[in-house]
Formats: sequence, C-alpha cells, structure tokens
Amino acid sequence: MEGLNPTMLSRIVGHLEAAKLVLRTPDENDARVAHLAVTAAGRALHDEIKRERTEALMVALAELTKDERQAVLLALPALERLDEQLRTRIQ
Repeated sequence: MEGLNPTMLSRIVGHLEAAKLVLRTPDENDARVAHLAVTAAGRALHDEIKRERTEALMVALAELTKDERQAVLLALPALERLDEQLRTRIQ
C-alpha cells in the first residue's frame, strides 16, 4: 500500500523489531512469510503520537479565524470523499 520495495520494508520492520515495537514470527508453512504483532511498547508509542498529532491539530485550528474554521468544516465532506477514493484505488 505504501509503495515500499520488499528490501526497504524488511529494513523498516527490522528497526521496529530492534526497538521492540513489533514482534516478528515466522509463518509455519512458508519461510518467506513473517507475521507481525504490535507490542505493548509499540501500542503505547502509537497512542502517544496520535495524541500529540491531535493536540497539534487542535492548537492549529484554534489559531484560525471563525470564518476559516467554518471553511474547514464545510470542506470535510469533500475531503472524506477524496480519502475514500484514494483508499479504493490503493486496494
């Protein structure tokens, strides 16, 4: 989905595994396949990043004028549709 080549993806997973953010286990039937599971540390980091991004968005929105916030609100349906179209194309 992200357009990464297998070698690059393997390196990224290796870094995540080394940081104890994911657990990699081999597939019982196919040695080429590995299964990933998020660790508690990985989930905690994800939650922290999500919270920080939400807080940053709230601060940025608060700095907009009332009219600008209204324009963002009115644009949300179109942005949601655009997101859905992009997700459909990737699958």
